[in-house]
Amino acid sequence: MLVPIPAAVTDKSPPESPHTMDADALQKLIHLLQATDDPLIQEQALITLSNSAAFSVNQDIIRNLDGLSVIGGMLSDCVPKVTEKALNALNNLSMNIKNQEEIQVYIEQVCKNVESAPLNSDLQLAGLRLLTNMSVTSDYHHKMIKQIPCLLRVLSEGSERTQIQVLKVLVNLSANPAVTRHFLRAQMPSLLLLFDNCMNKDILLRALVFAANLKKNVNNEGGSMIQDQYSEDSVFSILCRDSTAFAQKLASLWHHPDPEVKEQVVRILTQ
Repeated sequence: MLVPIPAAVTDKSPPESPHTMDADALQKLIHLLQATDDPLIQEQALITLSNSAAFSVNQDIIRNLDGLSVIGGMLSDCVPKVTEKALNALNNLSMNIKNQEEIQVYIEQVCKNVESAPLNSDLQLAGLRLLTNMSVTSDYHHKMIKQIPCLLRVLSEGSERTQIQVLKVLVNLSANPAVTRHFLRAQMPSLLLLFDNCMNKDILLRALVFAANLKKNVNNEGGSMIQDQYSEDSVFSILCRDSTAFAQKLASLWHHPDPEVKEQVVRILTQ
């Protein structure tokens, strides 16, 4: 199950109406980004480009003006606010398949941004939103595999808002059988805490979809994954290896009032 590409991220108070900008105006903004070292000017230019990229016609124009490489080059900027605004711009631009083909070269850097950013920060969330868009199809999943331990750590330690965004990425990745083994080997001792009746419904539902995707992929492999070696705190041991604790969690969730939650519980139990 893949989550749909989310709505465009729009910064407040853009310098000018972005949907009315023509190619000349967008080119001037891109040239300005290349010409200035002033982080305040960079921020404002990126905000305007980000807002204009919420409109599909501008997404193609910015790509044709080589704006993707200019914005992508700012992901390693030492000023966090500049990096955040660059991620927001690429997030909006990534709602275009041709743009994704160019943005994918920056996935490794985006993963580094997510890992190094302060927990629950706007910078970390901006990176997670871009990874969500870039993981809607399986084309670039292989570029995110090494980030799985980091994503699980952020899921374990993050706020509710951060957990929801991480789970959007994890649901996308877990739908791909080629990624399953990497998830099963990863460790997350606190994973069971997500499967609780008191948990935020958006978190609970996505955690159940994540678990259901993994169990489906394990079953479809005909037992070959079960023969691998897994540690006690691995995702496999918690979700797939006759886990009494997980079974008890599912039994409790059987009485959850939300029908979508019940649907995913049934999906897990019947696989």
